[in-house]
Amino acid sequence: MRIRTEPSIPTPLRLLAILALLAALAGCSAMQAQNPPTALRPVNAVAGEGGERLMLAGHDVVAYFTLGRHAPGRAEFTSEHEGVTFRFASAEHKAMFDAGPARYLPQFGGYCTNGIAYGIPWGGDADTWKIIDGRLYIFGGRASREAFELDQAGNLALARRYWDDEVAGRHSFVQRAWRLVWRVPHYKSGEELARAVAAAKARGG
Repeated sequence: MRIRTEPSIPTPLRLLAILALLAALAGCSAMQAQNPPTALRPVNAVAGEGGERLMLAGHDVVAYFTLGRHAPGRAEFTSEHEGVTFRFASAEHKAMFDAGPARYLPQFGGYCTNGIAYGIPWGGDADTWKIIDGRLYIFGGRASREAFELDQAGNLALARRYWDDEVAGRHSFVQRAWRLVWRVPHYKSGEELARAVAAAKARGG
């Protein structure tokens, strides 16, 4: 995930601009797709042709565990869980999900795990992921995952804290705007994280 680098102290004009943008987007498909009126809110989903909320743009959440890779799902193998549509690469994967959805759900709504450590539900690419202690975590690209891995235990603890305390159940766009203006104390820009990753690699870490 690449985090924006505006000044950390919000101005009234910046806040008004964000609120105006949220109002303009109130009916947009992305906003609706990410915020089902269920316990899964918010989720990293996109709007399907029929208006369904496609988790991870329709990628198979079971494939990470069985195939060890990401795989696109197929429309004929579909399940709905908590108002969100999941697609699978096979009937077998659909049956596995239906028998125990919680086992396969991406953590933090499928958003970039490194972003959630900053309280920001944003990004999350189906092809950048990691299974930690039997749970699936999604990242917003290789650079984001590498930044997270600089302190995996610490960053995971932060992500869990911010998800539980702020993000879970909250509107994704509102939370995102909030934390892009009022940043967490440990905030680092994308450039700062890239330098930290480069330094770790230079040390052989």
